[in-house]
Amino acid sequence: MNPLLAVWLCWAIIGFSPIAGRYAVGVISPSLLVFAGTIVAVACFAPWLSKNKKWGEIFAKETRWKFLFIGTFGTALPFSILLWALHYTTPGNAAILQQSELFYSLLIAALFLKEIPTKQQIWGSLLILTGVILILSKEQYTPRWTGDLMVVGCTWMLQAASCVAKKLPKQLDHRVIAAARNLYALPALAIILLMLGVQGGLTFKPGLQAAGVLIYTGIFKYGWAMILWYQAIRALDLGKVTAIYLSYPVLAYILSLMLGFETLHFYQLAGLALTLAGAYWISLIVKKQQEHK
Repeated sequence: MNPLLAVWLCWAIIGFSPIAGRYAVGVISPSLLVFAGTIVAVACFAPWLSKNKKWGEIFAKETRWKFLFIGTFGTALPFSILLWALHYTTPGNAAILQQSELFYSLLIAALFLKEIPTKQQIWGSLLILTGVILILSKEQYTPRWTGDLMVVGCTWMLQAASCVAKKLPKQLDHRVIAAARNLYALPALAIILLMLGVQGGLTFKPGLQAAGVLIYTGIFKYGWAMILWYQAIRALDLGKVTAIYLSYPVLAYILSLMLGFETLHFYQLAGLALTLAGAYWISLIVKKQQEHK
């Protein structure tokens, strides 16, 4: 599959993530959902791993610690925090503010991957970041602001994990990396669940709503989306892929409006317009680069 197409397919799947997270509120605890979702994802990957004899690559000495970092800081911690943030803020706000990840992406990619952004990429990224600043300034000191700050404060973890993934051996299949990310998230999640269980902080209400959230999380978000993500970032610059991917709030916000989770505000629409414009600009840069290869 074309890496650029993989980015946009990943974008379409992740656009539903804040909505699924909102339906999970009060039904299943965030860390419990992440834990259960990773188990479902590992179960989905298991037949392919067994058929292609890839389990050895999952547990290889030279990659296991990198996989543990990716699982802990790419899934266990940030996904738990992002879901908790939805107790305070709306799905649309959470999606828009996750674009703060772009700032960390440019910084980490430049420092550790030597991927120096072009002037056009910087301008496109600034359009996206402007939307984040606009939302934060409007929500300052409101109950939403707590959730907003949780989102902005944890997105660096996702980019740190993606940076480590870029450093993995080139021969590793992107499906192996996606499977390992889920499997190696389990230790940290088990510790978090143990701590919450002792404090009596776990919630689970079985039913169709919980099942739907779990199916989306395990099969689509932690399964297909991760496969597409790693296929894209292993072939393209991390900063460019992140910028395109982080325009997904356009879809998340439209869905949130349709389901009644949001009230239409001009500043949110302005932020979304900036986001989409920046992502489209960077997408054109990537397309031109591919055509010249």
